Formats: sequence, structure tokens, C-alpha cells
Amino acid sequence: MTARLEMQLKNLALRQILAHYQEQATQAAQDRLPYEAYLARLVEMEAMDKLDRGLKAKLFKARFPFMKTIEEFDFTFQPNLNEKELLRLTSLEFVRQKENVLFLGPPGVGKTHLAIALGVKACMAKYRVLFIRTQNLLENLLIAYKTGKLGQTLLSFSRLDLIIMDELGYLPITTEQANLLFQLVSTRYEKGAIILTSNYGFEDWGPIFTDQVVAAAIIDRLVHHSHIFVINGNSFRMKGKMWQEAA
Repeated sequence: MTARLEMQLKNLALRQILAHYQEQATQAAQDRLPYEAYLARLVEMEAMDKLDRGLKAKLFKARFPFMKTIEEFDFTFQPNLNEKELLRLTSLEFVRQKENVLFLGPPGVGKTHLAIALGVKACMAKYRVLFIRTQNLLENLLIAYKTGKLGQTLLSFSRLDLIIMDELGYLPITTEQANLLFQLVSTRYEKGAIILTSNYGFEDWGPIFTDQVVAAAIIDRLVHHSHIFVINGNSFRMKGKMWQEAA
């Protein structure tokens, strides 16, 4: 009977129940728990394990370069940042409404930290998330275009609930790349959320793209239904040095 039960639990991939049903049965007998309470314990253990494994899988597929949370962000170091509005985004209503979040500002002010933190929140809510450096994204799109797989690649991106495009403008963008990026943004327009970080304000996007018309078209679709945060504070990378000099 035990061997058959354990085989069935294995076939159903109920790992936690398989691992703990005997000890929990003993504990339930000692505590004089009814059968329903014993079963509830086992089901809860299994559910928590599956939730943990599911989150790990989501985080792995998101390809975050490192893990960051909103709770770790030092808002006191960036007093000009609208903390209340930013924390409101943690409800993930912007993902549900297919809206965009744009973080603009010089290097080191926490743009990528905030983008990843919101992405982690989205993973915890079981959304499909992808973090990618914008330059890598452009290279992938260009390869897909040259190999005749652009439609397939755009379709795969459209299935994501949230794409985090980091460091737009880190390198110049060719006309061909700009047109491909426009196609991606257009594909996701009002159909999927985007978080984008850039060291440049919108007024500087024309030179980055070498094409004012394409830049304007991309900005138009990104800004519509968006939450924009311009961070002009100090660099977190200089934080320790500033404290040392102040001392």
C-alpha cells in the first residue's frame, strides 16, 4: 500500500507530500488532528513549495543581472524622486493596464535598481518578465531580421507581460536598428508593458537614433499611457566617497 501510494505521489510530482506525509501522519496522531487538518497541512506544504519553485523559474527566465527590491532603495538619497508615485507602481496596475514606466537620468541614480525591483514584483505576481540591455535587444532584432525570423521574434516578445529595456542610448543606434525598435514598440503599444531606462532626456533622443522622425515616433508610443520619472540626483556609486569626504 505504501509503495503504491509513493509511486502515485511521484507520478503526480507531489514532492513535499511524498517527503513529509509519514512524519505528518505521526504528528497528526499525536495532536489528535482530524483527517481534514492533516490533509490541509500536506496540501499547504505542497502549495508553498510549488509557489517557491514557480517564482524561481520566473526570476530565472527574466534574466535579471542582479536582484534588487524597492525596500532596498534609499529614497532619502534621491529626495527629488516622487516616492509616493513610485510605490504606487508596486501594485502592478501599470502591467495590467499595459502602460509604460520610463526612468530618465544620469548614470548611477538608481534607474536600473528601480526597474529590476518592479520586475521582481511582477515575477512574484506570476507575470512573464524579461530584462534586457537595449543594445543586446537591438542586436537580437537585427539578427532576427537578417535571418528572416523577425516576425517570430516580435511574436515571442509580444507574449511577455513586461519587457525591461535597460540603458537606451548607451551606444549610438543605427537607422536600421531604430526601425526595428520602432516595430517592437509598436507591436507592444497598448498590448504589453515596457520599463525603459535611459541616461538621456527625450530632447537628446534624436541624435541617439540619428533620425528625428523615428525617435519622435518611438517617444510618442512610449510616452502615451506612461509613468515618467526624471531622476537628477547624486550617483549612488559616489555615495560612500561623499560620506568619507564629509567626515
